[in-house]
Amino acid sequence: MKVVFDTNVLISSTIFDKSEAQKLLFKLIQLEIPIFSSTQILEEYQNVLKRDFKYSDEETANITKKMLSFLTLVESNQKINLIEEDPDDNKIIECAVASNSDFIATYDPHLIKIKKYCEIRIITPTDMRRLLK
Repeated sequence: MKVVFDTNVLISSTIFDKSEAQKLLFKLIQLEIPIFSSTQILEEYQNVLKRDFKYSDEETANITKKMLSFLTLVESNQKINLIEEDPDDNKIIECAVASNSDFIATYDPHLIKIKKYCEIRIITPTDMRRLLK
């Protein structure tokens, strides 16, 4: 099994203690299930930390460094234009395709409504935790 977290799941799993996303993150790490990301996703993550949570550059760098201990970075060489309502969400699907992931964990309604892209299932962290039980 391979997983991609979208930006909002990364935020929730690393900022909010005891959130569903954090419980999922800990479970995946415990089971040694790889979690993939991309530089584009991490850039968005860092921007959200600074903009919405007022983290300093130093705090953001420290958090990102910790995240790289459990994330595997991939680069996509395939552009996907599936989500017209929010084209920025396409980078999540691109990362999942590049990493040959089985799942995308997300809270994003644009992604959730797709449900599946190729063989990649798109589900919430809560639903993914249920699958792992």
